[in-house]
Amino acid sequence: MMKRYPDAESGNKDHWDELAEVHMRSYNTAPLAEGGHVLDPIQMAELGDVTNKSLLHLQCHIGTDTLSWARLGAEVTGVDLSPVSVRKARELAALTGLRGRFIESSIYDLPEVLDEKFDIVYTSIGVLCWLSDLSEWARIVRRFLKPDGIFYIMESHPFLNVFDDETDGLSVMYPYFHSDDPRAWPGDYPDYSDGDYLVRNGSWEWTWSIADIVCAVADAGLKLNFFHEHNSIPWKALPCMVQDPSKRGWYRLPGDRDILPLTFSLRATAP
Repeated sequence: MMKRYPDAESGNKDHWDELAEVHMRSYNTAPLAEGGHVLDPIQMAELGDVTNKSLLHLQCHIGTDTLSWARLGAEVTGVDLSPVSVRKARELAALTGLRGRFIESSIYDLPEVLDEKFDIVYTSIGVLCWLSDLSEWARIVRRFLKPDGIFYIMESHPFLNVFDDETDGLSVMYPYFHSDDPRAWPGDYPDYSDGDYLVRNGSWEWTWSIADIVCAVADAGLKLNFFHEHNSIPWKALPCMVQDPSKRGWYRLPGDRDILPLTFSLRATAP
């Protein structure tokens, strides 16, 4: 039976409704307005040419990545739990002149409101912690893929999540392995995109291990093409991190600490 936590889901919707307003100001949307995109080279190389491909972006937030794929030639559909995020994504599409369809829905309710299949199902960075049932998520990913369709995800590495993000070193503080019940985080902390903004609404998050993620994808019947680990991440997740000189806006661990994975990417295909 699918595991859902209505109070956590409702609280997270409020959380992302609040942040959608903030991120419309703090995210770097200028490249989209100027005819470019905001995607990093790793994702572009690993997903490949998307020209004239139908792409479903799950947990799209305000649509910056969704519309970047549109800029590169994809026919995009973005989905998000937050109605304010969806509204901001539509505003951003209008501002940039890019075409994109945006749907308000939780991932778990999406099969009830969307009846299509896509060449690509895509999701990226900061998404899995909001999911209460990873097996059902993977089955829904497969549900929306055409035969030979591609699933691609880039995400923060679960190993990174064990460290205390309020101390300067690498101090293990949180469990690596999954627990059915979410961890509740109170509000009143700086937003990751706008450090001057204190987030009012708390959030509820789940931890998933690498084994949980890979097995969920495989158990859903998808064929794993690759699993890659990377040593940089697109925000300063720990106080000791330094800017990555090879990727603007990305961070890595300094000096002799630069030996740990910070993100991973996974690509799989439908039968």
